[in-house]
Amino acid sequence: MDWGLKNRIASIIKPTNNRGVMLAVDHGYFLGPTEKLEAPKRTISPLLKYCDSLMVTRGIVRTSVDPNFPVPIVLRVSGGSSIIGADLSNEEITTSVKDAVRINASALAMSIFVGAKYEHDSLVNLGHLVNDAEEYGLPVLAVTAVGKELEKRDARYLSLSCRIAAEFGAHIVKTYYCENFEKVVNSCPVPVIIAGGPKIPERDALALTYNGIRAGAAGVDMGRNIWQSQYPIPMIRAVRAIVHSNYNLNQAYELFQKLCKEYPVKNNPSQGFPGKMQQKPQQNQQRPQNKPQQNQQRPPQKPQQNQQPQQKPQQNQP
Repeated sequence: MDWGLKNRIASIIKPTNNRGVMLAVDHGYFLGPTEKLEAPKRTISPLLKYCDSLMVTRGIVRTSVDPNFPVPIVLRVSGGSSIIGADLSNEEITTSVKDAVRINASALAMSIFVGAKYEHDSLVNLGHLVNDAEEYGLPVLAVTAVGKELEKRDARYLSLSCRIAAEFGAHIVKTYYCENFEKVVNSCPVPVIIAGGPKIPERDALALTYNGIRAGAAGVDMGRNIWQSQYPIPMIRAVRAIVHSNYNLNQAYELFQKLCKEYPVKNNPSQGFPGKMQQKPQQNQQRPQNKPQQNQQRPPQKPQQNQQPQQKPQQNQP
């Protein structure tokens, strides 16, 4: 392994503790405009400074990622099927290594489908990609995808998939967390990072992160459980606290709850969505409108003055 390849891996998995927080935003290559990723730039920009690397496609990196921000890019280079297609395992290499070099990617990522209809194609593609990428000193991250068959996510299957990925030359492997995850990690000679998977409650996602790190994972590649959260910045900061600051589950969740108070605008990483922020001025405009009405009622209708205290609590509630 030459210097350039080692250096790029170190930008993704930090050598200080051999861990990393990768933000996954490559979902559109088969899911299209999934929830909260309809406008990628608005979702990605405020989260960049909290991740160690960004997993993304070339289309989104060129249109939605600030080129002046020094975040390592893990470039998704496989695809060819969609969520409405017959078989998600039917993928090919869709982005050349030369284009990845032009983008200044720090690593390349592709999916393998062990046990699926197109297992052979995906594994051969992995071997070819490693051959081509190593000529440029680029590491390859293999994603042990299961397509639509989520029931495959057990230690026996994932150990098999991760080991095969490493045998074909992958430098990092991304897989799902499962029971007996130590078996998966111990049978794979290269770093293993865990996928966040579909959206689950925040505490559950933090538990997944904590349990994975305890079992030996080198970090996480989390997407939907961060940017589909009502509080994406507190969520990624809590995940980061587990990975890099050795927070336990309770400490991380307490941090998440505390940070939520600092980010009161829900469902909006940038806190710049006008529909949310225009509500407070409307509340302030209502206060002065009530006072003239009170002054007009006093002279002609003195008996109604006793009813005025009912309005005061409303003035203090905004």
